[in-house]
Amino acid sequence: MKQGIQVAGIYVRDQDEALQFYVEKLGFRVHTDIRNGDYRWLTVQHPEQPDFQLGLSKPQPPVVDAATAQALQEAVAKGAMPPLVLVVKDCRAAYQEMSSRGVEFTQEPTERYGAVDASFRDPSGNGWKLIER
Repeated sequence: MKQGIQVAGIYVRDQDEALQFYVEKLGFRVHTDIRNGDYRWLTVQHPEQPDFQLGLSKPQPPVVDAATAQALQEAVAKGAMPPLVLVVKDCRAAYQEMSSRGVEFTQEPTERYGAVDASFRDPSGNGWKLIER
């Protein structure tokens, strides 16, 4: 039996804004975009990882109550969630390419621990690390 994680999710404040960022600035592609009333199941994929999806979820009822949704959005906006990691072949080149597409970095490429890494945040506040293989 083959097992594995197929979808991991993050909270975003606005799914349309997140979709635009992940597709236009990071180069992901839309996998699923389905609506059921106010609920929207939205996932994107990195083109080199067709078996894995990143869910872009808005915290909202009925999944969580309104107060919890507000608290979650505030925590994400403050950068309180653990960073996601995007592995790249050349961190400096990826930094230049992504910067040219409008990604705002919080840390330029830096050598440490035998690798090069850089940091940025998505429009909702989710932290990302670029790490060179």
